[in-house]
Amino acid sequence: MEMKKKGITTFNGNVHIIKGKDELNASKVVVLTNKDRTPYQYTAQGDVSFYISMPDNNASYRGDAGRVVYYPLKKEYQFYTNVHLYQVGTNRKIFGEEVILNAQDGNARAIGKEKVPVIMIFNIPDSQKDNN
Repeated sequence: MEMKKKGITTFNGNVHIIKGKDELNASKVVVLTNKDRTPYQYTAQGDVSFYISMPDNNASYRGDAGRVVYYPLKKEYQFYTNVHLYQVGTNRKIFGEEVILNAQDGNARAIGKEKVPVIMIFNIPDSQKDNN
């Protein structure tokens, strides 16, 4: 752990953070805190993998990305570079270069690179099978 400036803490190496059911693994994590030492931004980079539990939305996510930024006050996760986001217990998957996930409402949106599409996979039941 390294403190360069007041309010900035950097963790280097094989970083593993657990908070409740949430888990974050990365090569480097930078935590920004306000004057009361309350974290307002976490940035993870390098071989980032994660597990996120959202009890308010009855959902959990796991995945990996090149970089993840978490804003705890907004409960928003921003995933960048080769993002793979999987909703646990479903066939829902999002692959892209930028994915933003809001933990308050459970909404996710994705942006692809130029000439590289966003891939979203959802399991949609066949209505004819349901009627038989």
